[in-house]
Amino acid sequence: MESNHREPPFTNLTPDLVLTAVESLGYASDARIYPLNSYENRVYQVGLEGRNKDPLIAKFYRPERWTDEQILEEHKFSAELAELEVPVVPPLEIDGNTLFHYDNFRFALYPRRGGHAPELDNDDTLFTLGQYLGRIHALGQSQPFKYRVDLSVSRMGDASREFLLQNDFIPSGVRAAYETITEQLLAQIKQIFARTPYTAIRLHGDCHPGNILWRDDKPNFVDLDDACNGPAIQDLWMLLSGDRQRQLVQLANVIEGYEMFCEFHSRELTLIESLRTLRLMHYAAWLARRWDDPAFPHHFPWFNTERYWSSHILELREQLFALNEPPLALAPA
Repeated sequence: MESNHREPPFTNLTPDLVLTAVESLGYASDARIYPLNSYENRVYQVGLEGRNKDPLIAKFYRPERWTDEQILEEHKFSAELAELEVPVVPPLEIDGNTLFHYDNFRFALYPRRGGHAPELDNDDTLFTLGQYLGRIHALGQSQPFKYRVDLSVSRMGDASREFLLQNDFIPSGVRAAYETITEQLLAQIKQIFARTPYTAIRLHGDCHPGNILWRDDKPNFVDLDDACNGPAIQDLWMLLSGDRQRQLVQLANVIEGYEMFCEFHSRELTLIESLRTLRLMHYAAWLARRWDDPAFPHHFPWFNTERYWSSHILELREQLFALNEPPLALAPA
């Protein structure tokens, strides 16, 4: 279990260190450096000397989160997808390496890739997203990750709950309510997973719209930092939003494209609300686990307040109702 009382992880990652790390690989920077929106790791756009030279993206990994083997396995997956012309953004390979070390930090370099969030209310966009996710999963199901984690109720749910309760993040006034609702949710989720067989495949793992950059009529899938083994539906359900009828239309478009390249097992639809609940629980614990990083109190000042926890518990109660609703279903072919 991670402790929330330790030296902030990026204290020594200064702009000069970032530039020196990039230059250690043979690049000449123009000293322009811009921090990008990232909390788990630290990501920077670094300008290069010379006319018409595109900047590089330098990603510095959070210490102690992943092993080198886990990071390299993610890099390999993205490289395999790129070889199949799936629009992902793999790290640059320099002298046969993609992961580099400098002054106790591990980092990778990426080409800059622009774009905007996909329009998820557009049926053609959803169809195209389904096609590319089908291609990703066609490769992902060829073999599982060896070193990266599995998406599991234990890791996402039980461990999150235990961390929050043991480290006193939940105000005393709502602690009992949190204990009760999470106990009920996890018991039901475990039953749902137990009666829903699936084959765990290699996934993007965090395929929300913010990790998809739409450009030239196709998606670019970025940030495979949470790549894991799990059910295929994990990479699909975050594309669905709105009321039930709209979600059914969205689902039909996604799966129509998906099944051009990979078979979809509709029984996994029963996992959607369980996965949504686990994501909510894991997110709260993620914020707590990172509270020693000064970036988190700064950017998430509402966390760790009684108001936040009351709202979170209400959201979890709504999920208990959602777990008892009939799952989404595909129309008969």
